[in-house]
Amino acid sequence: MALKLGLFVNPSAGAYRDTLAMVEAAERGGLDLIGIQDHPYQRRFLETLMLIADLLARTERLSFFPDVANLPLRHPALLAKQAATLDVMSGGRFELGLGAGALWDRVATMGGPKRTPGEGVEALEEAMRIIRAGLDGEEETVNFDGRYYQLSGWEPGPPPAHRIGIWLGAYKARMLRLTGRLADGWIPSLGRMDADAMAEARKVIDASAEKAGRDPAEILSLTNVNGEVTDGERGEGLLDGPAEHWIETLGGLAEQLRLDAIILPAQSVAQVERLVGEVVPGLR
Repeated sequence: MALKLGLFVNPSAGAYRDTLAMVEAAERGGLDLIGIQDHPYQRRFLETLMLIADLLARTERLSFFPDVANLPLRHPALLAKQAATLDVMSGGRFELGLGAGALWDRVATMGGPKRTPGEGVEALEEAMRIIRAGLDGEEETVNFDGRYYQLSGWEPGPPPAHRIGIWLGAYKARMLRLTGRLADGWIPSLGRMDADAMAEARKVIDASAEKAGRDPAEILSLTNVNGEVTDGERGEGLLDGPAEHWIETLGGLAEQLRLDAIILPAQSVAQVERLVGEVVPGLR
């Protein structure tokens, strides 16, 4: 499929008007996706799913996803309900990014669990099975008896407008194997993992998918990137530099890593206008 392009948006309450302008520029410029980080314990941030609902109502073609949802503070059955609701109301423009959780001390301040990394992965796998069952709606009721989640007689619905993808933010081996077994997409951030490490990680995902009897090609590869479009010479960061450098570098990464989507940084309205006007046409 054609390379999809999007924006990674910070849900800062103080920058809400700028967020509206950046999303409007993305819609006008023909981008495909908007990813919004999710840290409910951050007092300066708007609530991510509420913000996505607002932005879906203001747009007509962009798809949105939490990049990635903070699972420990969101019960999977309710999260499935919220995902389906957003998808129905938008005509099929919602996808679900999920993470196992981090910053456990901050999670605990909101009454959430304080898990070890291993427990976080186990809880995520349980949650993915619950969410998928709820979204697919193959059974009238869902029952689940896990270590972290228990459901008895849950009636999921409404059905989403399209099959919502579950995309995992994964870096370490156990999470990568889980991605291969159960996820529809993988969305790491370039910077937390360089291109060579991403290529090796993708091999782990593919091997896990094959072991589970899945076609690895069905698991999307997306990545968040960061940098600044500048005039003249390149900067210190991988992407810092003129539009031509962005186009050449991202085009090479897309080919090397078999990327299905690149999520560009939404640092300011001016930067988004430059990305949409100078970088995106070259990548297209």
